[in-house]
Amino acid sequence: MAKLSLPLLLLVLLIVFTTSFSCPQHQKEALLHFKASLFNVTSSFPSDKEDLLSMFESWNSSSDCCDWYGVDCDNQFGSRNVIALYLWRFWTLELIASTILTPLFHIRSLTSLDLSSNQIQGELPGDGIANLTQLMSLDLRSNHFSGSIPSQIFNLRYLQELYVLYLQNNNFFGKIPSSILNLKRLDTLDLSYNSLSMEMPIDIGNLSNIIILNFRNNELTGTIPSSIWKLRKLETLDLENNLFIGEIPSWLFNIAGLKYLFLGGNNLIWNAKAKIVPKFTLFGLSMKSCGLARRIPLWISMLKTLSFLDLSDNQLEGMLPQWLVKMKVSGIILSNNNFTGSLPPGLFDKPGLFVLFLSRNNFYGELPNNIGNATSIKYLALDGNNFSGKVPESINNITGLTLLDLSNNRFSGNFLPAFRVFSPSVIDLSSNEFSGEIQADSLFDTHVLALGKNKFSGSLSRSLTRMSRLEYLDIHDNQITSKLPDFICQISTLQILNLRNNSIQGSIPDCISNLTGLRILDLSSNHLVGEIPLKFGKLMIETPDTFLNSDEVSSFLFSNLGDAYDVNAGIQDVIVNWKKSKQGLSSHNLKLYFLLDLSSNQLFGEIPASLGSLKALKLLNVSFNNLYGRIPKSLGDLKDLESLDLSHNNLSGTIPQSLAKLYQLTILDVSNNKLIGKIPEGSQMDRMNDPNFYANNSGLCGMQIRVPCLEDMSPTKPPRVESKETWFSWEGVGIGYTLGFFITVGIFYRTEYFILAKYINYRCQQRR
Repeated sequence: MAKLSLPLLLLVLLIVFTTSFSCPQHQKEALLHFKASLFNVTSSFPSDKEDLLSMFESWNSSSDCCDWYGVDCDNQFGSRNVIALYLWRFWTLELIASTILTPLFHIRSLTSLDLSSNQIQGELPGDGIANLTQLMSLDLRSNHFSGSIPSQIFNLRYLQELYVLYLQNNNFFGKIPSSILNLKRLDTLDLSYNSLSMEMPIDIGNLSNIIILNFRNNELTGTIPSSIWKLRKLETLDLENNLFIGEIPSWLFNIAGLKYLFLGGNNLIWNAKAKIVPKFTLFGLSMKSCGLARRIPLWISMLKTLSFLDLSDNQLEGMLPQWLVKMKVSGIILSNNNFTGSLPPGLFDKPGLFVLFLSRNNFYGELPNNIGNATSIKYLALDGNNFSGKVPESINNITGLTLLDLSNNRFSGNFLPAFRVFSPSVIDLSSNEFSGEIQADSLFDTHVLALGKNKFSGSLSRSLTRMSRLEYLDIHDNQITSKLPDFICQISTLQILNLRNNSIQGSIPDCISNLTGLRILDLSSNHLVGEIPLKFGKLMIETPDTFLNSDEVSSFLFSNLGDAYDVNAGIQDVIVNWKKSKQGLSSHNLKLYFLLDLSSNQLFGEIPASLGSLKALKLLNVSFNNLYGRIPKSLGDLKDLESLDLSHNNLSGTIPQSLAKLYQLTILDVSNNKLIGKIPEGSQMDRMNDPNFYANNSGLCGMQIRVPCLEDMSPTKPPRVESKETWFSWEGVGIGYTLGFFITVGIFYRTEYFILAKYINYRCQQRR
C-alpha cells in the first residue's frame, strides 16, 4: 500500500482531530430540537424572540455544540459528550409546557442540569429524569412545575451524592417523598414556595450533613419532627408559613450551630413558662403569630448577635424595650401587636438599620426629629398608629429608602417628601390630614403614590409628569378641583389611576386612551360632564405582566431578611365600588383586576360601543349619570366581566340578548332607566333575579322579576261546545221567541184596550 503524502496525512489527521473533539451528532440534534420547540412557543411575543435569538445565537447546525452558550462538554479524547447545561432564565413571558424538556432527557451523559428561573409548567417527567443516570446536580427552582416530586430523582445513583437540591418556587404538591432520605450527603435542601402537604418525613434528622433546611411557604402539617435535633450541622431552619401545630419544642434552642430560626406563620404555640437559655449564636429569629403575649420574652434580649427579629402578629404590649433600642439590629418587625408610647430617638441612631415595621400598634406622638439619622433604612412602615404632627424634614436625608408607609395616622401639614437622591418606590401617605397642593418634583423613582383620604386641594400639578416610573396613583377622597388635565396622559407607565370622590370638573380627555397599560381607572363621584370618549375602547390593550418592578426589592428581602416581608404588603388595598359595595382589592392581586368606574358624574350621550373592546374588563360602572340611548350589544363581548352597573340613567330599548354570553357576570343592575321588553334568559342571566336591579323601568318583563311577557303567554280560546248543548240552545231560542210573541201581543192588546176605553169614556163625558 502506497504511503500517504505528508499534506494528505496532515489533512486526514485534521479531519480525525476535528470530528473526534466535537459533540456527538445525536446530542447536537437533541439540543437543536429543544431550541426549535422553545422558539415555537414564544412566537407570539416578539420581544421574547429577540432575547432568545441573542441567547441562542451560537446554537446552529454548522458549529460544534460544545462551543454553544450554556453547554459544557467533557475533555476526554474521542467524542466530547455534553455533560452540563446551564439554561437558566430563558427570558420568556409565556408559560412553557414541561414536554419541551423531552429532547434533553436523551442526553444521557449529563451530570449537571440547571433550568432555574424559567416559566416551565406542568409535571416534571419522572421517566425522563430517570434516563439521566449520570446526573449529579439538578436545579429547577423558580419555575411552575406541578404535581408530586418524582421519586426517580432521589433514586439516581450519583444524584444521591448531591450536595445541593433547589426545587423552590414551583407548584409541587403532595407529600415529600421519603426517598429524599437517600441523599445522605445533602447539605442544602430547599423546597420552599410550593404546595407540599402532609407531614415532614419523620426521619428527616437522618440527613446528618444538612446545613440549610428550608420548607417555607408550603402546607406542611403535624408537629416539628424531634429527629431534627440530631442535625448538628444545621445553621438555617426555615419552617415559616406552613400548618405546623403544637408547642414550639425547647430542644430547638439547644442546637448549638443554629444561626437562623424561622417558625412564624404556623399554628405553633409558645409556652410562656418555658425557661430558655439559648445555646446558639442566633442572627435571625421569626416567631410571628406564635401566641406571644405581654412582654417580649427575656431570653431574646440575650441574643447579642441578633440582626433580624420578627415578632409580628402576636399580643405583645408595653413600651418599646430599651434593650431592643440599644441592640444593633438591622431588621425589626413588630407589626400587629399592642405596643404603645412614643418612639425613642435612639431607635434611629442605628447606622445599620435596614427595616423598621411597627405597623398597626398603638404608638403615638410626633416622630423624632433625628429620624433622618437612620440613613441606611430601606423599608419604613409606621402605618396604623396614632402618630400626629408634621413629618420631620430630616426624613429626606434617607437616600436609599425604598418603602415609606405612614398611612392611617394623624399626620398633618403640606408634606410631600423631597428626597435628595433617590425617591422610594412606594410612598403611602393615605388616611391622614395632609393638606395643600400636591407637588411631586423629586419623586422621579416612585412607582406607587397613595394620597387618598387627606385634605389635598387645588389642581393636579404638572410635576406628576416627571414621575417617569409611576404605576399607581391614588388621590381618592380629597378636595381636588379644576379640570382633569391633559398632561395626565403623559404618564405612560400608569396602571392604576384612582381620583374618586373629588370635585374634578370638565370632560374626560380623549388622550386617556393613550394609557393602554391601565388596569384600574376610577373617576367616580366627581363633576365630570360630556360624553364617554369613543377612544376608551383602546384602554387596557396592553396587560403588563408585573406590578411594581420589585425584583431588586424581593432580592434584598430574601437575602437579608429571610424574605420576611413582601414589598406589596406595604401598599394599602385599593378601595373600589366592587359589586355594589365598597371593598378593598388586595395589593397582592391587583394585576388580576381590570376596572372602569365613571359612576356618579354628569356624563351624557350614548354608551360607546367601543367599550366592548375592553376584553379584560371585570367591572364596568357608569351608573348615576345622564346617559341615554340603547345598551350596546358589544358589551356581550366582555367575556371576563363580573359586574355591570348601568343604573340611574335614561337608557331605553331592550336589554341585549348578547349579555347572556357573559358567563362570569354575577351583578347586573339596570334599574331606574327606561328599558322595555324581555330580560334575556340563559346561563348567568337566570341567576341574577334580584328585582331591585331591574326596578323603575318602563316595561321590563321576564322570569327574573316574575312578570310574564306577552310573547310567553298562550292566546285565550273559546270553550268547546258539544252538539247536545247546541240543540238545547236552539230549542230554548224557539220557545223563547214564541212566548215572547204572545206576551208582546197581549201587552199590546191590553195597552190599546186601556187607551181606547179611556178615550170612549172621555167622549161620553163631553156629550153630557
